[in-house]
Amino acid sequence: MNPAAHTEVSVTRTSIAAVAILIGLAVLPYVIDIYQVQLLTYGLIFAIAALGFNLLLGSTGLLSFGHSAYFGVGAYTVAFMVRDLGTVSMELCIIGGVIGTTIIAALFGYVCVRYTRIFFGILTLALSQVIWSLAFKFFWVTGGTDGIRVPGRGMTLLAGLIDFKGSGAFQKFVFSYYYYVLVIFAVVAALMWVIVHSPFGMALKAIRDNEVRARFVGLSVRRYRWFAFIISGAFTGLAGALWVPLNGLTTPDILYWPFSGEIVFMTVLGGFRTFTGPIVGAIAFNYLKTYAVASSAYWQLVLGVVLVVLVLVLPNGIIGTAQQLFRKLRRH
Repeated sequence: MNPAAHTEVSVTRTSIAAVAILIGLAVLPYVIDIYQVQLLTYGLIFAIAALGFNLLLGSTGLLSFGHSAYFGVGAYTVAFMVRDLGTVSMELCIIGGVIGTTIIAALFGYVCVRYTRIFFGILTLALSQVIWSLAFKFFWVTGGTDGIRVPGRGMTLLAGLIDFKGSGAFQKFVFSYYYYVLVIFAVVAALMWVIVHSPFGMALKAIRDNEVRARFVGLSVRRYRWFAFIISGAFTGLAGALWVPLNGLTTPDILYWPFSGEIVFMTVLGGFRTFTGPIVGAIAFNYLKTYAVASSAYWQLVLGVVLVVLVLVLPNGIIGTAQQLFRKLRRH
């Protein structure tokens, strides 16, 4: 089979698998309870954040410890729009959140992409903590540790066509918001697939694999990294904007460095060398953390032990290890 035909077959198989998974996710709320629907919605939102983060780690080879900043900026932008401007349209909130995050990501990225390896990681961490400290200290603006309430039932979807007034508002919100997030997730995943497999994505991988050679063939390494940083931050900010109505409260905790670590771990758990790895890792991590918190007062210890065991058993992540096993079975 020639390379073009092989690529066409691969794309067709991927498209069929993606459609089948989306159909399964669309049917799932009819067979699980409302709490599980909420958990799955959280998982899809974190999957968007992990996809954005992996454009830096998996495609560009840059490990950021500060992506909580972009998730938090997206969340706080929505909170400010709801509280101070009286915005109730979720579409306007998303636009505002993505624009705000893109601006911050462009500014931070301009500084960070001048460095690589551990220097890049430490710089992203330091800048994210600046945002956290501002949210924590300027409590008369951000609400401090009390945060800003954003009741999801007060929002509207699809330019006001769907609201959540009257009886059964909570159940209606949970189910409607799940499908709203699912559609956005599908669009975002498709868009990220195009970006990763475009000439731009190939250039990022070339820079990741051999920066010196990429410079010799004429690639502007710093510019490509900066664009990747901005796109990565915008995707993560979108996840933060979607998270706010579902959570109902925005606090500085989502800006603090442990949340950046969670985004990193979601991606690594699923397999950062694969496209679907961050998606699976985000959903799996969300369930692991939720049930660890519910099962023990020492949930950090339980979660830590489980995650360490998973990393040792699955060094290439869930999807990476599954692909290796599949290839071995095919050979045999």
